[in-house]
Order: sequence, then structure tokens, then C-alpha cells
Amino acid sequence: MTLTAKPPAMPSADEPGPPAASARPKRTRNPRTWVRGGGLSTLVFLAPMLVVFGFFSWSPIVQSVIMSLQKTNLLDPPTWVGLDNFANVLSDPLLGTAVVNTLYFAGLALVLGFPLPIIMAVLMSEVRRGKGFYSALAYLPVVIPPVVAVLLWKVFFDASPTGLFNTILGWVGIPPQPWLQSPATAMPSLVLEATWAAAGGSIIIYLAALLSVPPELYDAAEVDGASIWRKIWHVTLPQLRGILFIMLILQIIGTAQVFLEPYLFTGGGPNNATVTILLLIYRYAFQNSLGGDYGEATALSVMLAVVLALLSWLYFKLTERWSS
Repeated sequence: MTLTAKPPAMPSADEPGPPAASARPKRTRNPRTWVRGGGLSTLVFLAPMLVVFGFFSWSPIVQSVIMSLQKTNLLDPPTWVGLDNFANVLSDPLLGTAVVNTLYFAGLALVLGFPLPIIMAVLMSEVRRGKGFYSALAYLPVVIPPVVAVLLWKVFFDASPTGLFNTILGWVGIPPQPWLQSPATAMPSLVLEATWAAAGGSIIIYLAALLSVPPELYDAAEVDGASIWRKIWHVTLPQLRGILFIMLILQIIGTAQVFLEPYLFTGGGPNNATVTILLLIYRYAFQNSLGGDYGEATALSVMLAVVLALLSWLYFKLTERWSS
């Protein structure tokens, strides 16, 4: 007896085939499936970070917003005043001066302090020997404590003819400058020191970014006969476009919050020529030994934070296509 295998019956055209994979019923999400999918373990791992971040970051922000609506010096019981603190700050005639001075500082810092680290990084990347030494030398100002650096430069800014900077200027026939003693030269002097102190960190970031530029692009540009400046303009800067936009917004935010240099160099003088927004906030909070008006100080802080947040949002919206 022989056995013959019967071929499987082919479904007819009228018979419906097996259900497609897309027709399978979707799994409903419920607490049980969320736990089985690892949601609970993920939440357990995230809980410490969320607690720490919420306590040290969001809690002070919420408390600042509440304090901006109160009149308090942290000694007496606070009094709820609503928006009066914001009205008092906006009516302060010194606020306009502080805003103008802050914008002046930020503008000078951007003109001098933004392109300088890029130029230094590009020049250092072309060095064949001693690149590590030059990198350490450029980063040295960042290592020096900021207060020590400011006090050291305060000695350099001595307005007498025997001061260090005035002595150097005298070698080339330039008369002594008043530096910190004149409203016209006080802010540029602060920008000069701030640029020196902060340029090292930017140089190291740009040097690291330059390592990601494909060397084939430079070889192709050299074959085409491009000069060093055309290589920088057509190869280096376009490749660093993303990091340049990030560094620019960080510098704008940093210069808008300048405090150390005006406070230690001039205390806001001469004649309020170096009063910045953060220095004005400090005066609101610590204007006397019994404590100032922390409500007005936090009100101005909240206003500054809102302005910087809106500026950052607008900046990223405008540069969203350019930076990619």
C-alpha cells in the first residue's frame, strides 16, 4: 500500500485570507501593562533625580515668584503686596540706567569677546608643535579664581602714570588713561577683564569642535587654491555653525547677568556708569544692614528671567534652520 501526500488546499478567490497583521487588535494601555512594560522600574530610577531637581531647581523658582509678590526683608513677617513690587521696580529711575549699562556691556563683550576665541582657536589649531602648551596657557585665566583675577586687574588699572597698563601705553607714546575712574572708560575696562577671564573656556570648546571638521574638506580647498582665510570662511565656520549659535546665546545670557566685575571693580560707579541689572538686584536686597526689600529684588529677578527666556526662545526659533 502506498501513501500519497495530499497537497494543501488553496484558498479560493472568494474565501477571505488570514487577517493581516495590521488588523490585529491593539493592546490597551492600563496600569497593569504599564508595570509589566517596565514603567514602574523606570519611575523608581528617575525618582531620586526628579526629587533632587525639583527641590534644588524648581522649588527656589516657585519661592522666588511667591516672594516677588510680597514685601519682606526675611526678618519681619512677609506682607502680601501683589504687583506693587513690579510697579516700584519699573518706576525706579535707576532701572533704565542699569538696563542701558547691561546692554552696553553685552554689546562690547560680543564685539570683542565672541570673535576673539574663534580666531585664537583657529590659529592654535594650525600650530604643529606645542599645541598642548598653548591650550593650557589659554585656559589658565579660567583656573584663576574670579575674585583674585578681578583684584589683580584692579591693580593693573591703576590710573597713575606708574600703573602697569599706563606704563605700557607710555612706551608707545599714549598718555595715561583713567580706566576705572572715568565713566567713559570704566565699562570698556570691565569688558576687557571679563573677556580675558572667559575666553579660555570658549577656546577649548572651539578647539574640540575643530577636531570634528573632516580634513578632506581642507585638502579639497587647498587643491582649489584657497587661501587660509578662504578656508576659514568657507570650510571652518560653516562646519562650526551649530556650536557657534549655541556659544552665542550662552554668551548673551552670561553677559546679561554680569555682576562680579561691576561689584568688585567699581561698585557701580563712577556716577552709576557701571550699574548693571544684577548689581541693582543686589542693592535692592542688601541696601542696608537690616536687610533690604527682597520682594523688589526677586521681582526684578523674575522680570530678567522672563526676558531671557523669551529671548532664548526667539533666538532658537530664528536660528532653527541656520544652525542645522
